[in-house]
Amino acid sequence: MQVKCVLCDHIEGLDDHSLRAKRLRNRRNQMYLCEKCYKRIDYKTKQRQATGHFHLYKKKKKEDDHYF
Repeated sequence: MQVKCVLCDHIEGLDDHSLRAKRLRNRRNQMYLCEKCYKRIDYKTKQRQATGHFHLYKKKKKEDDHYF
């Protein structure tokens, strides 16, 4: 299976029977990142986390009274 990185447009080949290829085939909205781009984003994210100004905002769950 041939895949293209969404950031740098680098084309790579994946084994058709690998778990990653299956996920990309079945979930069309998942993006593929090559190792170079993935490591670059990972490195920069860890740098931002180290500054203390990086926050992940998660939705707060509301407790529904409809469940018994």
